[in-house]
Amino acid sequence: MTGKRLYIFNPEHDLALASGESHYMAPASARQMASDLALLPVWYAGDGNAVLAPSAYAADFLKEMQERLGMRVELVTPPEVADAAGYSFSPWGWDPALRRRLLSLGAAESSLPSAGGLEALRTYSHRSHAAALLRALQADEYFCGEAFYLKTPDEWRSFVEGRENSLLKAPLSGSGKGLNWCKGAYTSFISGWCERIGASQGGVIAEPVYRKTADFAMEFHSDGRGAVAFVGYSLFRTGGSGMYEGNCLLSNERVREKLSAYVPVGAIERLKVRLEEELSRLIGSVCEGYLGVDMMICHFPGEKPCHRIHPCVEINLRMNMGVVARCVKDRYMAADAEGEMRIGYHHVEGEALAEHRRMAAAFPLEIEDGKIRSGYLSLVPVSKHSKYRAWVVCGEHASESL
Repeated sequence: MTGKRLYIFNPEHDLALASGESHYMAPASARQMASDLALLPVWYAGDGNAVLAPSAYAADFLKEMQERLGMRVELVTPPEVADAAGYSFSPWGWDPALRRRLLSLGAAESSLPSAGGLEALRTYSHRSHAAALLRALQADEYFCGEAFYLKTPDEWRSFVEGRENSLLKAPLSGSGKGLNWCKGAYTSFISGWCERIGASQGGVIAEPVYRKTADFAMEFHSDGRGAVAFVGYSLFRTGGSGMYEGNCLLSNERVREKLSAYVPVGAIERLKVRLEEELSRLIGSVCEGYLGVDMMICHFPGEKPCHRIHPCVEINLRMNMGVVARCVKDRYMAADAEGEMRIGYHHVEGEALAEHRRMAAAFPLEIEDGKIRSGYLSLVPVSKHSKYRAWVVCGEHASESL
């Protein structure tokens, strides 16, 4: 599509797509995140485009970013969607619930994906496709990884009991979600979980557990007409349960340099080219927009090579935090500046605002020639009602902010 785009942050997308229901109601935590981080797309929308968000706090924040960083992104509020005929929609991810929501706001049906198109997206978001792609990416000794799509109780039990540690995944769930870590015992809890997931999603994805050294990703863009192109690297961090915590804000060259401490640059480059080919074939005509493939550097003590690339931990057929971080770094930071982008949650109202004010005072923002050089900057407005935050800390302050 050409022309102006209207960007939408709907982080409940993974849950909504898994449900497949147009009347899906996200849990309160996901709705809170969608509200608090509604303006996050301004960092990747691009000049002349718009973001869908309520007007409260948003207009002042956009004005501040325009003055400080030259950002030229417009605001469209929900009541204005019906009059936004000149825009095409670019959500975090497409699902039936979002389609229904936009129709209820007055969007033209012709501007939205068809029900059949969304069903195809759901089909290819199934983790069984990532498992199949993983097998195709085992090019040489610098690659590792296995994943199995298991459909019966006997298969589930055998896999779990046959390994000291294993990981079971729901085929349709968000990255870092729908996971069940197992310790060799097929307990009644694990059995019940597998039965529920198998009944609703056809089976369970089963994987060995690897010694992880680093999380990273390759980010791509699909034109929706059969071509998927590489757009950048993402070096990120997850918590013990696999949930996303934040991204390093580094140039593509610096990410590649860090990865090359473990594996040859040539292996990384070959993987990039192979993924462009495989993803173009698999989903190049199914989805349009950004997507990412999560990967790991794994450690094999006493073996050669001792570090290998797990080339396909997840495929995210949607926008993701790695692309947000890449856009922040490439568009709004000084060329030699580095830092971290973080997402955080505060349980009590008022805590997010207090921490925002503390960090703004502790790590003063320095902007030079319209680019961030060092300090703290919130990526979204923060109010006394906020519970979720998104921010960057650059320069020498990055490690101090953790």
